[in-house]
Amino acid sequence: MRRLNRKKTLSLVKELDAFPKIPDSYVETSASGGTVSLIAFTTMALLTIMEFSVYQDTWMKYEYEVDKDFSSKLRINIDITVAMKCQYVGADVLDLAETMVASADGLSYEPAVFDLSPQQREWQRMLQLIQSRLQEEHSLQDVIFKSAFKSASTALPPREDDSSLTPDACRIHGHLYVNKVAGNFHITVGKAIPHPRGHAHLAALVNHDSYNFSHRIDHLSFGELVPGIINPLDGTEKIAVDHNQMFQYFITVVPTKLHTYKISADTHQFSVTERERIINHAAGSHGISGIFMKYDLSSLMVTVTEEHMPFWQFFVRLCGIIGGIFSTTGMLHGIGKFIVEIICCRFRLGSYKPVHSVPFEDGHTDNHLPLLENNTH
Repeated sequence: MRRLNRKKTLSLVKELDAFPKIPDSYVETSASGGTVSLIAFTTMALLTIMEFSVYQDTWMKYEYEVDKDFSSKLRINIDITVAMKCQYVGADVLDLAETMVASADGLSYEPAVFDLSPQQREWQRMLQLIQSRLQEEHSLQDVIFKSAFKSASTALPPREDDSSLTPDACRIHGHLYVNKVAGNFHITVGKAIPHPRGHAHLAALVNHDSYNFSHRIDHLSFGELVPGIINPLDGTEKIAVDHNQMFQYFITVVPTKLHTYKISADTHQFSVTERERIINHAAGSHGISGIFMKYDLSSLMVTVTEEHMPFWQFFVRLCGIIGGIFSTTGMLHGIGKFIVEIICCRFRLGSYKPVHSVPFEDGHTDNHLPLLENNTH
């Protein structure tokens, strides 16, 4: 009884077989079919390799939302070299809330040599080349995000030549914490002092002929310091052509949350517009000589997340490639074979000529084909 039930079950399973087997004696192979099969297998192998490379790759997903965090502080990371001695310049931040952040809170003044060594100059050229490529191809920013904390440091390398050169510049570097409102970070003549109506700089004690606001921005960023990220002003160098010259940078800062498979950081992206002019009160060009970076914060926050293709999606795409190529090549082979058969059939019909009948003496005709005689020698 148990054996009978097993046979019924096996018979039922056989009836549900969606892949019926054809005996080998019913299968006909051909050279054209073998050629199409080789082409199909080669195409499948190439597309599978390409699909696997896509599966291994990742991409960056951008999401936008309103930034609701206005109570925290904004960190500004600064590394700027000015072509004046440190006792002649002062740096500070003044925001729209009339809050002054003095440079003594986080910035260091270090005597330096303004001219770069050959190795440093090569580093700067490479950084400027990367900046120009980033402006032309914005998709390269995704590569930089994915390689953060993994690529080489973007800091200016130390001098490799004679370190006994007389310092003629001042390197201002460090970080400041400011309110998350629009503000103005500036470097001008004289040290900053508090003032009831804002702030002031002791510029009267500095000789006017010593003004030189040629500068080099080795690094400027907002938020958490992330090694490997290249910011828009990194590597910028400006040479002043006049003592009374003002350099202005108008910066729009966008809060950014970066989540990759390597890091998770709260940083900021920014765009910048540059302007420079010579101060000439007689010609109507008013202002103060110096370097002014006016920043404003965007109300939107960007979340950048690194994503990867799930395995089930890769498997579905792979099955689609294999099944699609099998079906497509089979259809093309069938159509091609049908066309070839039609052409060959017409060619055979056109080359066929009927044999004329042979008349007999009694008036009848012989419509039969002559028999071939075997001549034996």
